[in-house]
Amino acid sequence: MTVLEDRIAMAESDNPITLDSLFERLEKMPVPEGYKVEIVEGTISMSPQRDTHWDIILDVVEQLRTKYPRQRVKSDVRIDYPGRLNGFATDVTVVAEGAEKTAGGQWRHEDVEFTAEVISKGTATNDYGPKRIAYATAEVAVYLIVDPYQGKCHLFTQPKDGDYTCETTVTFGADLDMTTTPLGLTLKTDEFPRD
Repeated sequence: MTVLEDRIAMAESDNPITLDSLFERLEKMPVPEGYKVEIVEGTISMSPQRDTHWDIILDVVEQLRTKYPRQRVKSDVRIDYPGRLNGFATDVTVVAEGAEKTAGGQWRHEDVEFTAEVISKGTATNDYGPKRIAYATAEVAVYLIVDPYQGKCHLFTQPKDGDYTCETTVTFGADLDMTTTPLGLTLKTDEFPRD
């Protein structure tokens, strides 16, 4: 079956499109190595992993690991969020203590306490827009955007009515105080590289 025939069959079927069916199709596609794939509001997004991107992710994970066990810190793991067809592979996620996977083998968004996204040129619109709204709707207590193009971190807290009511911004080099959030730690940004 060609890609066109597959699309026509999907459009003509009585079965609604689900995140599972979209991800099943993605698994059959030749996604280039080194690319991250996620679905944001029903749109498939692929972005290449860059050194800068990975260096920041690793730095955040290493700092989180000073407080959290490895089993609670995740990276690039699919979690479905509220909204229309939102299956994200967040750069960094912390799940609640005692969180368990569903019968389908996925983490539940209700168990997510922290998410962090490192901006890529192709993902910035999603990270600042629909993903921020989805995380707030899911009541993720702490959402961090690390933007190597701006050289800034944007910390969003206090989710309410589908958005965050508090935003703190620091420039790379300054400490990001998250001691008043459920994370209870300070994030060092002095080694975050810029793009």
